[in-house]
Amino acid sequence: MKKLVLAFVVLCSTLFAGDINLWKKSTLSKIIERGELIVGMEPGYMPFEMKDKKGRIIGYDVDMAKKMAKEMGVKVKFVPTAWDGIIAGLVTEKFDIIMSGMTITQSRNLKVNFANPYIVVGQTIIMKKSLDSKVKSAKDLDKKEYTIATKLGVTGEIATRKFFKKAKIITFETEADAATEVLNGNADAMVYDQPYNVLFMSGKGKGKLTHLDTPLTYEPLGWAIRKGDPDFLNWLNNFLRQMKEDKVVNFHDNLYKKWLVDTKWLKRVQ
Repeated sequence: MKKLVLAFVVLCSTLFAGDINLWKKSTLSKIIERGELIVGMEPGYMPFEMKDKKGRIIGYDVDMAKKMAKEMGVKVKFVPTAWDGIIAGLVTEKFDIIMSGMTITQSRNLKVNFANPYIVVGQTIIMKKSLDSKVKSAKDLDKKEYTIATKLGVTGEIATRKFFKKAKIITFETEADAATEVLNGNADAMVYDQPYNVLFMSGKGKGKLTHLDTPLTYEPLGWAIRKGDPDFLNWLNNFLRQMKEDKVVNFHDNLYKKWLVDTKWLKRVQ
């Protein structure tokens, strides 16, 4: 009997020690110990992250990251990172989390883990106003005489190549360059995320372009973290649930209205 009790105590001690070691390895534990949440993002995706006229990074994800850090009781640091290297930057621990309007995809999920989606967007089309009488849907644009622009290396490019087999496709390093190509008449249309297109149409594209606003795709956006970290993932999902469900504070709803409904902030970046 004593041997059984001793074996049980040893087993419990081993499991407890394992839990302690797992916690120490968690990114969340390191953030708390460091006193700083380090966030990777590409500040060029309106309205989620962008630079204002003074060079400060602002946007939906920026406000959410600040709120996240406040709930952790730590400071926040933003690390501007090129999109094509942002996952590699996370994996090599240059930052703790990616908060950069990243669409949750199966291929990305093989490299990183995602918290639950914080917003859902889709790919839509902005096009020359002169095409209004000819083009009513994406299908009408898939002809050899049309040129479709999009951003390189994002889900917008994937959707563009999926839906347009006949049209000429051109890619750019930034969504702003792709949209400008349409505005200047060098491309017939652009495929990109719905929030960006809505905002572009309320600004530079107003009265000059047409928005085909029926989404071509379903794209949930999520925060990415390194694999093998259940403690951090658990905290993030609980934080997100609190932000969405707390109807007294209404932080999530207010953030949505501030960046995705109201366009006053455009004056700070244009």
